[in-house]
Amino acid sequence: MDRKQLLDVLERVRMGALAPDEAARLVGELPYAEVAHAVGSSTIDHHRELRTGIPEIVYGQSKTAEQIVATLGELARVAGCAIATRVDAAKAALVLAALPNAIFHDLARVITIGQPGSAIPGGQPGSARSGGTSTTRPVAQRIAIVCAGTSDLAVAEEAALVCEYLGAPVTRIHDVGVAGLHRLLARVEDIRKAGVVIAVAGMEAALPSVLGGLIDRPLIAVPTSVGYGVSVDGLVALAAMLSSCAPGITVVNIDNGVGAAVAAVKIARLISPP
Repeated sequence: MDRKQLLDVLERVRMGALAPDEAARLVGELPYAEVAHAVGSSTIDHHRELRTGIPEIVYGQSKTAEQIVATLGELARVAGCAIATRVDAAKAALVLAALPNAIFHDLARVITIGQPGSAIPGGQPGSARSGGTSTTRPVAQRIAIVCAGTSDLAVAEEAALVCEYLGAPVTRIHDVGVAGLHRLLARVEDIRKAGVVIAVAGMEAALPSVLGGLIDRPLIAVPTSVGYGVSVDGLVALAAMLSSCAPGITVVNIDNGVGAAVAAVKIARLISPP
């Protein structure tokens, strides 16, 4: 349940279209739900978006396909949409067989069901239990996702898809690493049109430092585990970003496109006009 859904329930009570007892039941049963699967159960946090502005995002890497199906299905049943990250192709095939409305984005290893404002899968528009409307997201400024090299694309696309799922428009700018600085300089004006920038880079991770000296936007840096031996699976990139001489760069964990996207969306919502 998000803020709009809760307000819709209250408005229907005010208009006499929904009995107070039924409204209390709808609100009371939605804070969380237990869904069973072969190895136990999962507790789905339906009120997370109401509390934090960000819905539950399913981390699929350490879950079975059955667990992902159960979790995504419950989230989509109530909110009308759901998302899972770090899902490999083998698991994704099983999930899509069980959830026909799901879409697998193979490069990013992301599965999505619906989009904010869409109808609940298998139902009619406005059929959500929470009072007749599916989830919508607050308005957000555009987010530019700037990717150093094609080897970093998986993490960059994960960030892009999460941003879009959370309701932010995205500009994708790929393969503009500092090995060919002219490529980045040619796209600086496009980057400046965004309200927030996410920079994704591996190797020595110089891209965020260069961008930090060129733009006045909030800049979130994502180190990737791309690089030869001494890169130590992204530790060098992480240290380089944390040690940047360009002040004001925010750095998330290695390969953490989700964390960067959530931070960027929260900023983009705050700077968007009401």
